[in-house]
Formats: sequence, structure tokens, C-alpha cells
Amino acid sequence: MTLHEKKFQVLNYKLNATKPARALPFNAECYQYLNPNGDIIEAEFAVKDLGIYLTEDGKFGFHIGVISTEAKRIAGWALGVFRNRSKGTMLTLFKALVRPKLEYCSALWSPTMIGDVAKLERVQRFFTRRIEECKGMDYWERLKFLGIQSLQRRRERFMIIHLWKVYHRLVPNHTNRPVDESFKVHPRHGLLAEYPELHTTAQDSVGTRRECSFSVRSVKLFNRMPKEVRDCETLEDLKVSLGKFLEGIPDHPPVRGYRSPTDNSLVTLLPLGSAR
Repeated sequence: MTLHEKKFQVLNYKLNATKPARALPFNAECYQYLNPNGDIIEAEFAVKDLGIYLTEDGKFGFHIGVISTEAKRIAGWALGVFRNRSKGTMLTLFKALVRPKLEYCSALWSPTMIGDVAKLERVQRFFTRRIEECKGMDYWERLKFLGIQSLQRRRERFMIIHLWKVYHRLVPNHTNRPVDESFKVHPRHGLLAEYPELHTTAQDSVGTRRECSFSVRSVKLFNRMPKEVRDCETLEDLKVSLGKFLEGIPDHPPVRGYRSPTDNSLVTLLPLGSAR
């Protein structure tokens, strides 16, 4: 097959860069692609696909850094163009211009590292600090006063809703298993999601990536919800029921200068079985 070098990018996933086999002289040739002139197409560290940056290490730290920078630029532009700092105007600007940049396809790349979580949260913290009615409030107080959730809490909420949609076949099934094998209905606990199996010979790095993936994290989040939330029959009922439940859970995201007793994830705040 002839490859067009200007339309073709090479990305090699290196799950274990220290593995001795990678040092063998012939190993590199297995991952090389040539253009029509016979020249090697150099592998990229990061490749953008459908708006998401994928990197050779299988992590999303690079993508998070890029969207954080872009969101800050948009926030700076909005603050420079609009002089009105009232609550209504500022929230409208943030929800319409800045937040979508930070949440596009977040179920895929949602971070678990506190540093990445804080990096995204700093954008919302920066913007809400400029709201006139929020002067003198810290970030956690501003979230409560404005009636908004942290970006971390919103991402986890998205994951719960998306997995519910997978079960009800409202979206494509991304679990790589039939829906009937990914969920079970317990006679007492109601609808529960099943964890995908991990091959016993998989590398440790694969297991780490698996724990951070949507297939595992969404299951952890979904199963921690109350039975009345998981068993909702319509999307509107799910959003209302889930919203009421989350209102009672403290939302103190990790940000620089603030001491939070936990990482603020629902997986940490809600032990498995506590909401049943």
C-alpha cells in the first residue's frame, strides 16, 4: 500500500519502553513505514484524531495541557472583550465559550492524576474569580454560591450518564463486549455494571491504563450510585435523580493552595455499596 506522507502520521504505542526486546536492532524496523520515495516516515509523539491528542505513552496529559492552554486563551479573550462582570453574564460566557473546550469527549480522557485535575480546575477558578458578586470568596465557596459543579464532578457525572446510555442502547457500545455481558440486574441491588476482564499475562502498565480507562472508571462510578438512580427508565429522570443525589455530596476539587481531605472523586467519597 502506498502511503501519502503528508496525510499519514505514525504513532507507536510504547507500553513498556524499558522492555529488553525494544533494544534489539531489528525491532525498530517492525514499526517503520516508508513513503513512495523509500524514505522513513518518522513516528510522532502525539497525533490529533477527532479533536483528541493521542500520545505514544497511552496517556492524556499532553491533551489536557493543550486544552487548558486553549481554554485560558479563550477566557482571556472573553474577559478582554466583555466588561460586564455580573454573575449572569460571566456564567453565560463561561458555559458558552470556555467550558466546552474543557469537556469535549471528556469521558475518554478524564484524568485521575491530581495534577491534571488541578490544571483543568484552574481555568474555572481563574474565570469565576472575576465575577463581581464573588469577591472575597474562595473557589469552593464560589462553586456553591454560583450553583455550579467542579469540572471534575461534571466529568464523572458525564461518565455515569454515558454508561447508562450504553445499557439502554442510546449510544454505541464502547465496552468491547455485548451489552448483556456488560451489565446484570440484581434482584435486590438493581442494575449493576460488570468490569471488563484483564488478561492474566498483561503488563503492569496495561493494568494501570485499564484502571484509568472509561471501561473501568465508569463502572466504579455507576455502581456507587443509589439503586433509584441506576434503575431510572428515562434520560430525563436519570439526570434529575442523579442531580439531586450529587447535591448532597461535598464538591471540593483539588486546586493549588487548598487542602482537600480527599481527591474529591466519587470513587473515593462513596465506598462501594454505601449508596445501595
